[in-house]
Amino acid sequence: MLLAANIMLFALAVALLVPIAMFSLECLSALLPARHSQQPPGAERPSVAILMPAHNEEPVIEATVRSLLPALGEEDRLLVVADNCTDRTAAVARRSGAGVVERHDPARRGKGYALAYGIAHLAEQPPEVLVLLDADTQADPNALADLVHAARSSGRPAQAINLLDPPPDPTPRDLMSCLAFTVRNLVRPLGLAALGLPSQLSNGVAMPWTVAARAPLAGQSIVEDMQLGLDLAVAGHPPLLCPQAEVKGRLPGKETAAVSQRTRWDHGHLQTLLRQTPRLLREAFRQRRVDLLAMALDLAVPPLSLLCLSWTLATGAALFGWFLGASPWPALLLGASGTMFAGAVLMAWGRFGRRIISLRALLRVPSYVAWKAPIYLAFLIKRQRTWLRTERDV
Repeated sequence: MLLAANIMLFALAVALLVPIAMFSLECLSALLPARHSQQPPGAERPSVAILMPAHNEEPVIEATVRSLLPALGEEDRLLVVADNCTDRTAAVARRSGAGVVERHDPARRGKGYALAYGIAHLAEQPPEVLVLLDADTQADPNALADLVHAARSSGRPAQAINLLDPPPDPTPRDLMSCLAFTVRNLVRPLGLAALGLPSQLSNGVAMPWTVAARAPLAGQSIVEDMQLGLDLAVAGHPPLLCPQAEVKGRLPGKETAAVSQRTRWDHGHLQTLLRQTPRLLREAFRQRRVDLLAMALDLAVPPLSLLCLSWTLATGAALFGWFLGASPWPALLLGASGTMFAGAVLMAWGRFGRRIISLRALLRVPSYVAWKAPIYLAFLIKRQRTWLRTERDV
């Protein structure tokens, strides 16, 4: 009985050590100088199409379209795919200056289907570089130029730094969410880029048309961008980070919208982690590619709140086992990994998160983890499998 308990506790400690070590390496590497690939002055600019999927985005689509028009050249296009809309998204986008195609297929809903529909439309007169942006995105024209240049010069998908602004009058929970998003989409990608390793995809992607035309887009994943990046990497097009390009959205302020968005993100992340990590490991060894191995280890890092919760429960079990006579080594190993984890979080906050949240507010991590615990419990009982639009703050 004691031997079985020791084996189980050791396995649990090692299973948590792997993602914590990967997370800590990424945070430490993020302090290294980033690799920039800026467009040289006078460089020939490729033709560009910005493809924007939109489902019931009437409140935000006009501001987004008008902010992007100055970045377009004479041969460039901005195409909005009004996907299964029941509001005036299409009309507002047209009035604002975008090209619009409308798609109606309630049985197949989601960003992936909308992107596939838009690419099929653009194939009649394809651009050299395709940019994918969400409908609530704020993007600087110069950042888009750098993103396009990175995709064209490398021949690979290029990912912008994708961040979220807090809602007006944010709560400490909102600020904690923004910090977690910053760690996920800024700190960890910077660390991977500093090591010369690929990035995961999220909002704000540019890719050569030759890559986009063959990209597997139409699918059921509720984290379409992440799945797309993994598929492209396996096919030989690992995404790279363009750190000088930044796009921003806004965190929803309403409680129901916030829970809905985090449920979709976390459930989608966990489903992708369980399904795709073994696939990436197989392909890494089959193709003998270190970059796929790194993407597998990065994907194996669960949402930080879940990682914190799992470590707390495992440490409690190890200490209880030690009290009953089991080996002390699992508890000591978990203590070391917990110290590493806390140090990495503080390092990421100190370098990248001070402007987002104060140290005093950061100490409320346990209440934030407790708030998210029902989301992880729901993954075991009734996980979200279909795409649901996040309600926008108006």
